[in-house]
Amino acid sequence: MARRFVSVNNAPLRTAVVGYGYWGPNLVRNVMERPELEFAGLCDRDAGRAAAFSARYHGQPVFSDLDDVLADDAIDALVVATPPRTHHAIVRAALEAGKHVLVEKPLATTSEDAIDLLETAARHDRTLMPGHTFVYSPPVNKIKELISAGTLGEVYFVTSSRMNLGKYQADGVICDLAPHDLSILLYWLDEPVVEVAATGRSVFQAGVPETAFITLTFASGANANIQVSWLAPRKVREMTIVGSSRMVQYDDTAADEAVRVFDRGMEFAPPKTFGEYQLTYRSGDMVVPRLEAAEPLSLELADFARAIRTGAEPRSNAQLGLEIVLAMEAAEESLRRNGEPIAVENVPLRVAA
Repeated sequence: MARRFVSVNNAPLRTAVVGYGYWGPNLVRNVMERPELEFAGLCDRDAGRAAAFSARYHGQPVFSDLDDVLADDAIDALVVATPPRTHHAIVRAALEAGKHVLVEKPLATTSEDAIDLLETAARHDRTLMPGHTFVYSPPVNKIKELISAGTLGEVYFVTSSRMNLGKYQADGVICDLAPHDLSILLYWLDEPVVEVAATGRSVFQAGVPETAFITLTFASGANANIQVSWLAPRKVREMTIVGSSRMVQYDDTAADEAVRVFDRGMEFAPPKTFGEYQLTYRSGDMVVPRLEAAEPLSLELADFARAIRTGAEPRSNAQLGLEIVLAMEAAEESLRRNGEPIAVENVPLRVAA
């Protein structure tokens, strides 16, 4: 998304956090720690959450009304961590008030709302950034380097499992967990999703699936299978990438060996005569790459500040956010149609003001 706005003031960007639920405390802490940002206060209508914040951060500003935040000309930016169904209204109001916005995933719950936010940000020359924190994760970026360098060869397919016991969300497991996997896959493969098929199960509340199985087809023909669930006996955060030259296992719960690169695979030689097939297995070394230690959320906020300052596009940009919403929307539609594959519409590279 093209923007003309560039901040020329080198003072820290005064940034307020909206929402102090599950993820809000992490955002508040990181906003306070980033030298490019200055914490401008918390906005939360819930008195209990506001009190919990004040007990931890004595004397810091607390707002109960979003309008008061939007009317404060001294506040440059908002970081929004509210339920997904509220994102469109809050983010649109903030952009129209001249604020830059980082909104936690997903950008919106429908593509119509997401496109409207991109258009509003362009119209007001503001930075709009969805919070897809995994694209700032050192293991994810190491694998991105391997794919870009051709180390894996042609990527055939990816499998992903993201499961745990809870946390139940009214928007469903696809909206809650799938954006993580979608952001990683779109970042790694750097090509659009063209078709989505999904099945799932709603156990406790009709229309709110706790488990879903999603199959994605990318423009190159590569496939990805994603399993997301709130009903699992243990926390699982694993992805496997199968390429023509190498395979990679990514385990986000592994502290020391989050990324493992396997020189393993199968090699097939076309038959020279009728009935002559040659299939060999390759089993080479397993390598654990060295990873830099860094907190992804801190890197994400630094990128947000850089985008505001320079006008550069952040890694987790609004166009990526829109593509994720489109894929998520297609998965929800496929779920309603009992697994029927749904074509994902062509996404424009840029949204004009």
